[in-house]
Amino acid sequence: MHTNSNLPPAHPQRTALHNETHARPPQELGAPLAISHVVMACDADQRRASRDHLAALLRDHHLPGPDAESTHLRTELAGLGLRWEMHTEFVTWTFLRAFDASGFGDRKPEAAIESVPQDWLARLPGQVLAGVHLWVLPTRELAMSALVRHVLNEETLVASAVVQGQGKVYTDFAMHADGFSRMVLLAGQVGARRLGRLVQQLLEIDTYRMAALLGLPAAREATSVLGYAERELAELAESIRLAARDQERVLLDRLTRLAGKVESEYAATHSRFSASAAYFELIDRRIADIGETRLDGLQTIGEFMERRLSPARSTCAWATRRQDALSQRVSRMSSLLRTRVEIEQQQSSQAVLNAMNRRQGLQLKLQSTVEGLSVAAITYYIVGLVSYLAKAAQGVGWPWSPESTAACAIPVVALAVWASLRRLHNKVFSD
Repeated sequence: MHTNSNLPPAHPQRTALHNETHARPPQELGAPLAISHVVMACDADQRRASRDHLAALLRDHHLPGPDAESTHLRTELAGLGLRWEMHTEFVTWTFLRAFDASGFGDRKPEAAIESVPQDWLARLPGQVLAGVHLWVLPTRELAMSALVRHVLNEETLVASAVVQGQGKVYTDFAMHADGFSRMVLLAGQVGARRLGRLVQQLLEIDTYRMAALLGLPAAREATSVLGYAERELAELAESIRLAARDQERVLLDRLTRLAGKVESEYAATHSRFSASAAYFELIDRRIADIGETRLDGLQTIGEFMERRLSPARSTCAWATRRQDALSQRVSRMSSLLRTRVEIEQQQSSQAVLNAMNRRQGLQLKLQSTVEGLSVAAITYYIVGLVSYLAKAAQGVGWPWSPESTAACAIPVVALAVWASLRRLHNKVFSD
């Protein structure tokens, strides 16, 4: 690829993101063609193992394997076409081969998967989520008796004209004895490129139908959990309304545990419901893409999907809405109860502060009393010292007796001591 040296360095994902636009392109197909499509539900380790499993098959046919980052491969194995695709939750294996369409319907038609090595097929990583056999016939018309004799169930037959009436598709969306559902596509005048897109869209409809329904068991399980949580929340709401102050902390603990349970269930199922909603939207788009119109007396694929998938779709959507609503209700109630507890704590704190203020007032009064006693005690000791000093001073001519000297010193000393204590008191409290 030509690189312009005048440009700054490219983003490390630029090439991969550019090529993503052209990933998984439809291939040109011709009729008659037998197709077997297998969808394997895989975790991360099984998806990596599927790449290794593909590499083993290619090595057996002396072909190069996929690189470590490959998520799509299309190749030919001795007349058998293979298309491998790795998706977020599953891996698809599509096998294609030409077959003899003469007398189609007079016997059970040959499936493309019969040409795949059976021991290798049995070791596909993951669990089978969906499987469909699709036979593409070059004609535009086929007797109904040929379709329902050995291929499809007449009771559940679904059909429509597709690609503006240029072709017809028949299916019964039933799982047959081999574990596969079946489709018959009458290509008529559909061109090779448009036929490739049409086949891909039909296979994706069946794939996404099963992938979307993965949310239904989770929705049913979540419904029972949500029912318990809603009843518990209603009981808590009534208890909170009637609760005394000493019961609020216990109720807050119960509500916190309930909130944890609700959020845990939400985290466990939210991604599953979101994925199902996305798959349902993809089904709608693929049905719109095939451009189907009604065949007399038969239900179309779109009508079948609308009728059969709507309950599951509504159940998943309703479970999601219930989870969101319950989470919001728990959050609001938790906020209200925490507010009550905080108000109670603030009132308790205010009472403690008031008690501290009262104790401080009593301490100040006691301190004032002690200060008065301190003035008297200090004055007594200082006057005693003055008396001793006066006795000693008489020997050197002091004119007053020690008693008179002490009596005169009492007011002066008391006033000085009191003033000193007041200055010290004011300095301490001003700091």
